[in-house]
Amino acid sequence: MTDRYCVIGHPIAHSKSPLIHAAFAAQTGEDLTYDRELAPLDGFDAHVHGLIAAGVRGANVTVPFKLDAARLATQLSNRARAAGAVNTLSFVDGAILGDNTDGPGLVADIVQNAGVNLPGARVLLLGAGGAARGVVLPLLEAGAARIVVANRTRATANALVATFLDARVTACEYADIAAVFDVVVNATSASLSGALPPVPACAFSASTLALDMMYAAEPTPFMDFAASQGAQVRDGLGMLVEQAAEAFFVWRGVRPATAAVLEMLRDPA
Repeated sequence: MTDRYCVIGHPIAHSKSPLIHAAFAAQTGEDLTYDRELAPLDGFDAHVHGLIAAGVRGANVTVPFKLDAARLATQLSNRARAAGAVNTLSFVDGAILGDNTDGPGLVADIVQNAGVNLPGARVLLLGAGGAARGVVLPLLEAGAARIVVANRTRATANALVATFLDARVTACEYADIAAVFDVVVNATSASLSGALPPVPACAFSASTLALDMMYAAEPTPFMDFAASQGAQVRDGLGMLVEQAAEAFFVWRGVRPATAAVLEMLRDPA
């Protein structure tokens, strides 16, 4: 019997996840289908229980339900617990297992696709919301020597840093940034509105990788600004594919190759 999976969000029609997982399934020979599920804003739990009753094996979770998914899960992975959010659910023997593959997806894109070594790297993380929190532990596990969390409100950055109890993770306001970083990650939502987070030019050099978690048809203002400082720039499409590959591995125990899928998404023709 074909196993069923899906992605749950609101809105959800724009999601590339079905295309990505269909490519993974074809590549690996796994017998599965993967669909979009529009859940009502006030009915996430009921929607998930309905999917379980219908025999769905697992689900990815996107905006705005990642916190709901963490609360609903009966068991959390270490990385989901550290992130405080869940983007991958597995339904196994009556249990709802919650995981977060966003951080591993970011790390894989930085290392495998961008070719940047993380051991010993200095990382600047812009923003202190859920997107930022979800990637701190995987960056630490990948060997980052220093992670500076910059945010408009210092107290919010301090609160994020306090959850990790690791001397390599520190907080600051944007105005306090005075060093050059090996990797700068835009984890704010500024790109959604065409805005630029107030990161100073001094954070970038010709050897800096500047990665925006958002992706669009055109470079984001953050990418344009970083490129003007000589930095190498990437959008979030590679992270999207890599986090999907990690979720596929969580569900199926098979790790798909990602390069061809990422190339297909970048150049659909």
